[in-house]
Amino acid sequence: MKRGRTANEANSSSSEDTTEKESKRHKIVERKSTIVQSPDWANLLQDIILQVFQYLPLLDRAHASQVCRSWNQVFHMPDLWRCFEFELNQPATSNLRTTHPELIKQIIKRHSNHLQYVSFKVVDSSKESAEAACDILSQLVNCSLKTLGLISTARPSFMDLPKSHFISALTVVFVNSKSLSSLKIDDTPVDDPSLKVLVANNSDTLKLLKMSSCPHVSPAGILCVADQCHGLRELALNYHLLSDELLLALSSEKHVRLEHLRIDVVSENPGQTQFHTIQKSSWDAFIKHSPKVNLVMYFFLYEEEFDPFFRYEIPVTHLYFGRSVSKDVLGRVGMTCPRLVELVVCANGLRPLDEELICIAERCKFLSAVGLGECEVSCSAFVEFVKMCGGRLSQLSIMEEVLIPDQKYSLEQIHWEVSKHLGRVWFPDMMPTW
Repeated sequence: MKRGRTANEANSSSSEDTTEKESKRHKIVERKSTIVQSPDWANLLQDIILQVFQYLPLLDRAHASQVCRSWNQVFHMPDLWRCFEFELNQPATSNLRTTHPELIKQIIKRHSNHLQYVSFKVVDSSKESAEAACDILSQLVNCSLKTLGLISTARPSFMDLPKSHFISALTVVFVNSKSLSSLKIDDTPVDDPSLKVLVANNSDTLKLLKMSSCPHVSPAGILCVADQCHGLRELALNYHLLSDELLLALSSEKHVRLEHLRIDVVSENPGQTQFHTIQKSSWDAFIKHSPKVNLVMYFFLYEEEFDPFFRYEIPVTHLYFGRSVSKDVLGRVGMTCPRLVELVVCANGLRPLDEELICIAERCKFLSAVGLGECEVSCSAFVEFVKMCGGRLSQLSIMEEVLIPDQKYSLEQIHWEVSKHLGRVWFPDMMPTW
């Protein structure tokens, strides 16, 4: 027969149950307390903080670095200083943003050997700001840059400097950076000897070179680059540096296929610039070697200076006319530019371009982007042009003032007809009313 519990046993059991329940309650409270407590931000993994810092602007990053020692350590990690843009102007005469001098000193002292992707943006036209950029360049003796860009948002900047001073600073980077792959030095006094230094130290790695408006470089200087830098894929230069020898060097079996070639055809003084002619055989060799290259040409010429151009087939894909261009020249474009993808005409005059547009539509089978500024086209010819090009015209920017109503179409009717042939809703651009 089962014996019942005594009063002492019952009391003891009740006490044990109470103690166990109390212990469990304390554990639950402790767990909840742990959950609701704020995390210790100072002890977050550094790689997580680093990822957060990479999304912050420089000023916010600097403020965040003052939160604690751990965050300050992350602020100075090399990964955050591989890419940097120096913005330079004279605070005394400008309200534009500039990189603080103390920060520049810290970068040179602690992070110059970490820099890999660097640009200098001179945001005013002062000689002092360009000198400051050269001063920083000359101190990057421990760097190994992969990209370097010198940008003047207000000319002339670098061109105001003594050439020897600029070359000396730039040579420091060319000599110490053995893996430079991208170089943008438009509007600078770079010269042939400095390009030879560039080639001697970075010929195996250079892939992009932009150097439009560099008057101290000769065709022989740029030819030296093409002859030695066989990995060059993108090149931008002025037309006076283009030669048959350069195109043939870019077309040699040793050279990789060029992907992008930009040529600026610029004349500052009408009648005083003599433009040479590139042989058709050189263009043929070039396009045979690099059949998918984008050949971009910007023309800033006066009407009487176009005679050497568009006389025979040229493999241009993107064509921009920054000044007024005649009907005759546009007619030749249709006959000589079968690879044309984009055409922008800023101005033409008061003679309608009906026949010229129709010719371009007939012969330029890859045309997909068109922009017309101060030109005139009859509505009927424009509709016919769009009909011939069809839905491949992904970009069509035409000012309403360009279109001349005729017996077939009014301005109110034309957008419906054009939209029908494009396969999407289209309206001509409107001039702002302010």
